[in-house]
Amino acid sequence: MISDLNERYGSSTIETSFLVLQGVLELAVADEAIRKNPARSPIVQVPKRSGEELIAWSDEWVHAMIHAHPDLFRLIPIIAASCGLRQGELFGLALEDIDFDEGIVRVRRQIKKLGRDHVFALPKNDRERMAPLPEWTATAIKRHIKVYPPLACSLPWEKLNGPLRTHNLLFRWTDDKFIRARSYSELVWKPALVAAGVIQAPERDARARKRFTTSRREGLHQLRHYYASVMLAGGVSVKELAEYLGHTDPGFTLRVYAHMMPGSHDRARKAIDDRLFRPRPVLQTRNADDLDRSVPHK
Repeated sequence: MISDLNERYGSSTIETSFLVLQGVLELAVADEAIRKNPARSPIVQVPKRSGEELIAWSDEWVHAMIHAHPDLFRLIPIIAASCGLRQGELFGLALEDIDFDEGIVRVRRQIKKLGRDHVFALPKNDRERMAPLPEWTATAIKRHIKVYPPLACSLPWEKLNGPLRTHNLLFRWTDDKFIRARSYSELVWKPALVAAGVIQAPERDARARKRFTTSRREGLHQLRHYYASVMLAGGVSVKELAEYLGHTDPGFTLRVYAHMMPGSHDRARKAIDDRLFRPRPVLQTRNADDLDRSVPHK
């Protein structure tokens, strides 16, 4: 179970959740509901925060992943890489969230799993946000909806007994229902990783099921990191990037992505090259003899 979570979530998320679980079980022990706290067993090993810097994928890897996706799902990595949405936000993205005139994506919901069921919910940190919509992404969306019309999907809001809300989702599964994260990961994303040469081909287990070897470094979230790296390289401020990513604290954004920011020397060189240096055209002489006569001889 923990190894499966390690593929889908960060070590900090897993560690925090485990600490909460430990606390709940401690209360159960205190109430004599259970004899021992199984979460304190030395057998249970939770991944620790590594402190390693994120490494953004190259343009070539991102392009390869986009092209490795089946046509029905190809828009998913395009929007992930160009707008920085999380996985649940992508699956919950609706046509009414796209403002083609203003060039904006309004991130207003995610599809969230509660037990075996799903609901519409606010994005992480319970905050809606807006992100710029690049022109080529807008063109890709228009092409997509011509071939695959939006799916009218009704789900409860925030909790299983919450009021039903209906949205015209951009993405659908092959059964014309909303996309479930596990199905997408196993049947689309991981095969695309293999096709793009990011990971090795899967092995077969004793029951002849495919088993892919992946880690968080090969998850869909990598496209969000790629987006952040492109924004910072393009001169977008940390404060703006935090707003686009939906981070409540720009300081968190800085801590995560500071190493991706261009160095001060690079920025200084580019600033002068872009604004100040305008070389004069070199005067062309008629021939080498003219140049030789123009140079005084001793």
